[in-house]
Amino acid sequence: MEIKDYKFAGKKAIVRVDFNVPLDENGHITDDTRIRGALPTLKLILEQGGALIIMSHMGKPKGKVNPKLSLAQIKDAVAEKLGVPVQFAPDCAKAHEQAAALKSGEVLLLENLRFYPEEEGKPVGVEKGTPEFDEAKKAMKESQKEFAKTLASYADAYVMDAFGTAHRRHASTAVIADYFDADNKMLGLLMEKEVQAVDNVLSNIKRPFVAIMGGSKVSSKIGIIENLLGKVDRLILCGGMTYTFAKAHGGEIGDSIVELDKLDVALGVEELAKKNGVELVLGTDSVCCTGYDFSTFSVKPGAEIKVFPSNAIEEGWDGLDAGPESRAKFAKALEGAKTILWNGPAGCFECDDFTAGSRAVGEAVAKATAEGAFSLIGGGDSVACVHKFGLEDKVSYISTGGGALLEAIEGKVLPGVAAIKG
Repeated sequence: MEIKDYKFAGKKAIVRVDFNVPLDENGHITDDTRIRGALPTLKLILEQGGALIIMSHMGKPKGKVNPKLSLAQIKDAVAEKLGVPVQFAPDCAKAHEQAAALKSGEVLLLENLRFYPEEEGKPVGVEKGTPEFDEAKKAMKESQKEFAKTLASYADAYVMDAFGTAHRRHASTAVIADYFDADNKMLGLLMEKEVQAVDNVLSNIKRPFVAIMGGSKVSSKIGIIENLLGKVDRLILCGGMTYTFAKAHGGEIGDSIVELDKLDVALGVEELAKKNGVELVLGTDSVCCTGYDFSTFSVKPGAEIKVFPSNAIEEGWDGLDAGPESRAKFAKALEGAKTILWNGPAGCFECDDFTAGSRAVGEAVAKATAEGAFSLIGGGDSVACVHKFGLEDKVSYISTGGGALLEAIEGKVLPGVAAIKG
C-alpha cells in the first residue's frame, strides 16, 4: 500500500520514526532535523482524521532503562512541531489502554524502544560463541516476535518512516510488519523520498556519475567502493584513506592515519577501477599539522601547519585535509557530473583549519547541482559539512540515514523496506 492511497480517517496508525536527536546536558534538543523530517507523514495522518502512535529509539541503552535517553524529554518539542498535545506512554509494552483510548487527531508517543532488549533482538548477558548464547538467541527471537505483536496490537495500520534504522531487522522496523496485511502497512513520505533518492543514484543513473567517498578507513567503505566501481564513471577517494593508498605505493605519510593491513585492499581497488574503466581520483597533497587534538578537534598551542605531497609527509606531521592541488583536482572531477553521491569528508572539517578540502568538494557538488546534476548527500559527517558550509539548499537530497544509506549503496536489501514491499 502507498501512503497517499490510504484512508486514515477513524484509524489508528503506529509510525516508526527516527527521533534519535542529539540532546545537551539539560535534555534540550540541539538539532531537530530528524523530527522535522518526519512531520509530513505525521501531519498527513492527523489531517485525515487518524489517531497517531509514534515510536522511536534514542541512543544505545542496550536493553536497559536510562532516564538520560528517555523520549519523555522530547515530548513537548514534538507537540510544538505537530501543533497538537502529545500524550506519553512510559512503557512500550503496556500501552494498551492509552492506545485504545486515542481519538481522531490525538497523539501518543511511546517510550524509547531500545529500553527493551526485544527491540534489537540481541541476548543480554550471555557470551557469544557458547551453546548458552545460541539458546538465548533463539529465545530472544521469540520474545522479539511477541514484543512486535504487542506494538502492532495498538493500531490498525503500520507506517515505516525511519530510514536511519531501515537496515536493521528490529521489532519496530521490520518484525512488526508481519502482523499487518499488505493493505495496512506502508512506507512513510520520508522513506519514500529516501528510497527514490537511492534509486536515482543506483538505478536511474544519468551520466557522468561521480561518487565521493571520504572518511578515515578503507576497511569501513570497501563493500561500498567495490559496488560503486561497477556503476560510476569517476570515484573520488579522500579523507584519511588517502594515506593508506599512498603507503600502498611506498609513500612516506609521517604520522597520518593508515591501515597497514589494508595496503593490498587499496591496490585491489585501483586494479578493479582500472578493469572497470573507472577514473579513480586520489588527493596528491595534504594540509598537515604537528599537533592536532582529535578529542577536541583543535590545534595544540605551538603546533605548525604546512602542505606536503601526500606521499612525502615528514615524520611528526599528520595529514588532516586535502591540499590546494587536491582540492582543484576534486573540483575538476565533479565538472559536468549528472549524478553525484557524497559520503564522507575530505578532512578533519570539525576544525576550521582543516575545512578547505570538504568545503571545496561541497561547493563543487553545489555547482554541478545548479547545472542539472542530481546530488545525494549521506552519512553524518557529509551532512554536517553541508550544513556547516550553508549548502543544504544547493544539493538535491540530504539523506537522514547513515548506515542504512551505506548498505543500500552497497547493494544490500534493507529489512525495513523489504518488510513493506516484500
